[in-house]
Amino acid sequence: MTLAIRVVRLGAPRQPGEGLRLGTVRRPPRGVRKEALARRDYFDVWLPELAPSAPLISWARSEPLSPRRWATFARRYQAEMRKPAVRRLIALLAALSTRQELSVGCYCEDESRCHRSVLAELLRNAGAVMAPPAS
Repeated sequence: MTLAIRVVRLGAPRQPGEGLRLGTVRRPPRGVRKEALARRDYFDVWLPELAPSAPLISWARSEPLSPRRWATFARRYQAEMRKPAVRRLIALLAALSTRQELSVGCYCEDESRCHRSVLAELLRNAGAVMAPPAS
């Protein structure tokens, strides 16, 4: 068994080795009862602290996400993730990645234009063991 953090799309069927699924989203899915979130493959634990802020999400959605705009979004999200409490949470997940299978996720279809790709890099930089991308 290889322990690592996987990056997943919330709501997609769980894959072997995902472990505890963490929802790094600002809001839980609409219309899904709290008791059904894990059963319906959303998340086991909700960590909105690792989601982009509401103003940053609004800014990102206000225009098409060009490469330049994506770079600005990623930079702003990284700045939000430098808050001391968030840095401690990222450090905790990095430490847990050597002892526990975990997955972090968001609803976005395209991971390359989703904060979870930036979060994966932040976790890697904090020393997390990251699983290779799913093929």
